[in-house]
Formats: sequence, structure tokens, C-alpha cells
Amino acid sequence: MQVHDCVAVITGAGSGIGRALANALAQAGCHLALADVNPEALAETATQVRALGVKVSEHPLDVASRSAVAALPQAVMAEHGQVDLLINNAGVALGGTFEEVSTEDFDWLMAINFDGVVCMSRAFLPLLKQRPAARIVNISSLFGFITPAGQTAYCASKFAVRGFSNALRLELHGGPVGVTVVHPGGVATAIATSARPPEGVDPAEHALKLKQAEKLLRMPPARAAEIILRGIERDKPRVIVGNDSRVLSWLERLMPVNYWRLLPGLATQKTP
Repeated sequence: MQVHDCVAVITGAGSGIGRALANALAQAGCHLALADVNPEALAETATQVRALGVKVSEHPLDVASRSAVAALPQAVMAEHGQVDLLINNAGVALGGTFEEVSTEDFDWLMAINFDGVVCMSRAFLPLLKQRPAARIVNISSLFGFITPAGQTAYCASKFAVRGFSNALRLELHGGPVGVTVVHPGGVATAIATSARPPEGVDPAEHALKLKQAEKLLRMPPARAAEIILRGIERDKPRVIVGNDSRVLSWLERLMPVNYWRLLPGLATQKTP
């Protein structure tokens, strides 16, 4: 896929991988419809990429709102007239074991991390199918491969994104729309350190776990975006970002039940 003069929709564009992808695509000459729940962060990203000479539109958006998502394609078409690339990047994290996490918090995470991906894909697929070549890119995680304790909600959402993406790819095979699922490892974004704490958990204990998780976040978002963009341009069905994600995905396939025996220190860590 050639992204020059294409139009890409990116959710979660206000920070982290989303902002880095916006910059990488703009540098490649791709026009952008940027969406984020935080209008101030969204405006910062838009200012950065406009300086690179591409057309940019800003769309404050909560991907958990089905009505807002349903209205977005019309707004994007009014600004750009086409959509070639949809990047479902928006995501949140949630600390705590299954018993510690409330039903409301579990549902909150799933509504953003999984339902948002599904609703965005449903909303934009008719527009993508009008293009000669188009692509849906869904951001899963290293935790779409492996399942550390204390991450039932996050793993459930990221495994769901992986399964949805793989099945959708087969359903769309032979048409103009491809599907890529991305599995980042430890990218230096705020998703882990801003994870919502479960009710009743000692704030000091939660802060300590976040600090431990932060040590795993090593790859700069710009490098992650470079890898993802290269995968998009090569029409890759799956993109693994980082040696940690690559090694652990291989280890999980080799020892699908017992791989944690080799990783006792990682088993208690939080979201990369």
C-alpha cells in the first residue's frame, strides 16, 4: 500500500503510538483525520503534523460512544472526501486481578479496547471498500499473545482484537481492504503508567507496580511507528513490534501452557 496522498483515520492520536503514527504518516505524505478523547492533546498532535504540509482534521472522540463513532465517517468525508486507512489505536489499561476489578471497570476497558475497534471498523468499512486499495490496522499488544496475572481485562480485550482482526481479514480476502493486527511490546507510552487502579487497592502498592511496569517500556514510540508503517506499506497481516514481543510470541507457541516457568519475574508485571 502506498500511503502518499492517502487519507488515514487514527484513533488515540493525542499521544504515544497514535501521535507517532500521525507524524510518520504525515512525513510520508498521508493526509490525516485525527481522533482522540482529549481535545488538548489532539490539538497538539494536529499542530505537529500540519507543519509537515498535509491536510489534517481534528475529531474529539470517545470510541466507547457508539453514536459518536457512527457520526464520524460523515465528518471525515466532509473534510477529506475519502478514507484509505483506518488505524484503531485508542486503548486504556486497568490494574488489578479479576477479583479486584469491578464489573463497571472491566466493561469500561472492553468498551474502549475492543468494542471501539469493532464499531470503528463497522463504521468505516463501507468507505474503505470504495477505494482501490485500503487497510484496517488494529493495535493489539504483546498481551494479545501472553497472559500475565493481574491483566485479565487487558488480555481479554487484546486477544479479542487479535481474533477479530484475523477473522475479518479472511472475510475480506480478495477485496480491496486488507487487515493488519499489530502486537507492540514495551513501547514507552503512558498506557501502563496511567492504568486505572482498582477500588480498594492501596495507592502506594499500585504506584509501585506502575513503576515496575515502566521499566519494561523501552522502545521510543517513533521507532514503533516506523515498524508499523513499514508493515502497512508491505501489506503485512501481522506486525510484531519489539524483540520482547517477538521472543515471547515464539515462546508462547513453543510452550503454550508452561512458558511462565521461564519468566517468573515477568509474570507479575503490568501492561507493556
